[in-house]
Amino acid sequence: MPAFAPAILALSLLAAAPAHAVVNLPMPAHLAGAAATDKVVLAARRYAAFWQSGDPAVARQALADDFTDRTLPAGRPQGWAGPLQASQVFHAAVPDLQVTIDDMLVAGDRVTLRLHFTGHFTGVFPTPQGELRGQGQSIDFYAFDLYRVNAQGRISDNWHLEDNLTLLRQLGVLVP
Repeated sequence: MPAFAPAILALSLLAAAPAHAVVNLPMPAHLAGAAATDKVVLAARRYAAFWQSGDPAVARQALADDFTDRTLPAGRPQGWAGPLQASQVFHAAVPDLQVTIDDMLVAGDRVTLRLHFTGHFTGVFPTPQGELRGQGQSIDFYAFDLYRVNAQGRISDNWHLEDNLTLLRQLGVLVP
């Protein structure tokens, strides 16, 4: 597959998606530093809703045109194409994915979150050795994100750290 193919796929998904997707935005269990309706909080809630739904239209609402992943994993395209690609892969593996915001702390144009991902591995996950098929294993891991939100209320920068060791063990990619 050409290197630009994921970016073309992501852009085509965005173009086909409705501009105003209606989804339930996750509410943080604990919120400090802002009101739940603050534009920084709303951007973070929209991005969590995107990870839960996989809906590119929700990503459009959450991410700035110049979105930059500051901790870009190897092989993932920069910009909007990266999260769209990652979400597509993860939803193919865990179709019943649920994302909750356990903690959210806002300081100016920055917001940090502790996200909780749960579901069941009933789909297919790509590995260097080939596709791994799920057997219904429970998925339960955390991620920490830091976003910078622009004046338009969209995430322009993202720094993130996921508990991939736990995730890969639960998927069966790594043996405990």
